[in-house]
Amino acid sequence: MSDTISIDAIDIMEALPHRYPFLLIDRVTSCVVGESITAFKNITNNEPFFQGHFPGKPVMPGVLVIEAMAQAGGILSYLTMIDVEPKPLFFLAGVDNARFRRTVLPGDQLVIQVNVARVKRGIWFYECKATVDGKIAVAADIMCAPGDVR
Repeated sequence: MSDTISIDAIDIMEALPHRYPFLLIDRVTSCVVGESITAFKNITNNEPFFQGHFPGKPVMPGVLVIEAMAQAGGILSYLTMIDVEPKPLFFLAGVDNARFRRTVLPGDQLVIQVNVARVKRGIWFYECKATVDGKIAVAADIMCAPGDVR
């Protein structure tokens, strides 16, 4: 059985190229390298997307919940491939079976769980869910593929 690890915001920024305001993971609470990761994002009134997404009735855009899932998957891939040089940069390549079941609001803690379904020819397939207070907010199957930034 693999060791479970957790990482803080500084280590997250080493694993991902994202920065404020687009870094959507605050902490990784557990990770079994090559298998699964659990992370969270604390949702606050100060999020920049709330200015234009339903002003007066702030709701986290569902597409950003999907992005948070992809970022958690990216951290998992990074930690799994920690010894690979050069480090690949993973891009969101596909979303299937997305279901939006609950709104995500300021004050919520979005808990993101990602499990590796398979890795095929360098493409990572993840089964993901994001919950608030133990209830599913979003569930989706996500694909991430290595690529170059031009």
